[in-house]
Amino acid sequence: MQYLLLIYGDEKAAEAYMASNPEAAQADMTEYFTFTDEVGKAGVLRGGEGLYPTSAATTIRVRDGKTLTTHGPFAETKEQLGGYYVVECENLDQAIHWASKIPGARQGSIEIRPIMEFTRE
Repeated sequence: MQYLLLIYGDEKAAEAYMASNPEAAQADMTEYFTFTDEVGKAGVLRGGEGLYPTSAATTIRVRDGKTLTTHGPFAETKEQLGGYYVVECENLDQAIHWASKIPGARQGSIEIRPIMEFTRE
């Protein structure tokens, strides 16, 4: 089964941290590269990317046939989605194992969501 590992953290705190300590921020990125290599070598990685901040987001809604757009995040929250990995694991325990190794789990949280598989017949 495939699982989506969603990486949540406080964007403002991360931005301040990167500005005040670029060497440590670069070390954190190196940890992400190491994790990505590890999960890739294990053969479970199916994809993943970092995301631009919520200030770059656009939210759309369709109401009464009209498309409405909002620039910025859908809602103000304490933690924002900053990136994700897609992994293929035998079970939830294996997905938890990999999610616990994502560096962002130490400051934020990782949400594990099973991906639905649809078939067309």
